[in-house]
Amino acid sequence: MRRPKGIKTRKAVAKRFKLTATGKVLRTRAGKRHLLSSKSPKRRRNMKGTEVAHNSDVYRVTQNLPFDH
Repeated sequence: MRRPKGIKTRKAVAKRFKLTATGKVLRTRAGKRHLLSSKSPKRRRNMKGTEVAHNSDVYRVTQNLPFDH
C-alpha cells in the first residue's frame, strides 16, 4: 500500500517544543545536560522548568507542528 500524501509533523521540533492552549510556545532551558558541577546552585535552579520561546522563533516552530495549532 502506498502512504497517502499530506503534511507531516517535524518530530525533532515536537520533542523540543510544546504549544499551550493560547498559542504560546514553550521550550526547555539550555545548559542542563552536563558540566553541572561548575555551575552555581542558583544557576542550576534557574534552568529548571520551561520558558516561553522568543517571538522570532514562534512562527518557525508552529509551521513545523501543523496539528497543534
